[in-house]
Amino acid sequence: MGLREDLERFREVGEERREDLESFIRYGDLSGSSSDQIEIPIKVVDLPEFKYDQLDRGGVGQGQGGTPDVGQPVGEPQPQPGDGDGDEDGEPGEEGGDHDYYEMDPEEFAQELDEELGLDLEPKGKEVIEEIEGDFTDVTRTGPNSTLDFERLFKQGLKRKLATDFDDEFVREAMRVDGETPASVYRWCREENILVSLPWIESEWDEVPDDERGRWDSFEEMADNVERSTTVQRIRERGLREIPFRRDDERYRHPEIEEKKQKNVVVVNIRDVSGSMRETKRELVERTFTPLDWYLQGKYDNAEFVYIAHDADAWQVDREEFFGIRSGGGTRISSAYELAKEILEEQYPWAEWNRYVFAAGDSENSSNDTTERVVPLMREMPANRHAYVETQPGGTAINATHAEEVDRAFQDVDDVVVASVGAPEDVTDAIYDILQPAAAKTAAETS
Repeated sequence: MGLREDLERFREVGEERREDLESFIRYGDLSGSSSDQIEIPIKVVDLPEFKYDQLDRGGVGQGQGGTPDVGQPVGEPQPQPGDGDGDEDGEPGEEGGDHDYYEMDPEEFAQELDEELGLDLEPKGKEVIEEIEGDFTDVTRTGPNSTLDFERLFKQGLKRKLATDFDDEFVREAMRVDGETPASVYRWCREENILVSLPWIESEWDEVPDDERGRWDSFEEMADNVERSTTVQRIRERGLREIPFRRDDERYRHPEIEEKKQKNVVVVNIRDVSGSMRETKRELVERTFTPLDWYLQGKYDNAEFVYIAHDADAWQVDREEFFGIRSGGGTRISSAYELAKEILEEQYPWAEWNRYVFAAGDSENSSNDTTERVVPLMREMPANRHAYVETQPGGTAINATHAEEVDRAFQDVDDVVVASVGAPEDVTDAIYDILQPAAAKTAAETS
């Protein structure tokens, strides 16, 4: 394999060095990303290159140890302290490799997750329901006179006026130089960067009285004795008597057509923060809910998120608090659904919003709360998808029955999903179960 092939191979490695999306969701560091920008670690790969070191003058025939024997490696580097994978004492090294980050927005994340997991979620609410005329921000070269952008036309004409204006009185004095002709006056004006045309000089030539010709012996004498005026001075003295408008300057304003779309989606995230939800369980919730947020934000034009934490009572929190908060109280899951129902009815009516309601916990709940309160509340809250994610590392506890009871109550309902996450490797399967279309969910359950 030649150097060119080696270089191409290194480039391929560089393009593919980003961490696999599924591995990133399961095991990667999600904390470096924001709601608008996902950062996926990548290994830094340096392309090979030749370097010339003037201090290194070794080589075949120039070594200080004599001529190498037959079969002896030439130019083999000697081991140096710190070389290899360990330190100078032979212990394994502790420093990790260099990393950079591949950045993607939620829309790109959603597209790649579709490809990675074989999803095909077609979000609702993207169809155009009305086209309205917005502000007059677009311009064209034709249109009715009532939409002529006169301010722009005037500015273009004024720019041309300032660029082509000249001191006509100064030029008329140049016509009084002894022995000059219209052509010689024109050449001198061009040398002095006076933007006057030859036809204008010719038209004004005969207006100079004969007894005034020869007033100046040279252009230099005339310029030393006659003060030139600036464009600004002339405009102040004479005003703007004319503006050189051109047809090409005309622009007509048109209203920008805005597509009024249905408001898209609200995602309600509910998390159990009671004393039984220890660190490992909290991490599994974050590892599941964070990609779901990114995915739905990328799929919908307008996504809003509501975060609710609960133990025996429920309260609304922001995103940063949601994944870190912990309580020592008991558990009453219905309190969270009561608050979610109140928020949805007041701010996100079903007629105008698509809804996703995701809850997670270790499936422990107070006695009869699931069947008597949670299930009825879920039935009263229409949504594109209800989901409960059970996080129980090491298997379900004896008193953790909430997920089973919800699954039994909605076993024939397509828009309710119950998923189990016992370890990071279960996360992508849970995300697939939650997001897969209802038709695919039904087919999977019947197969």
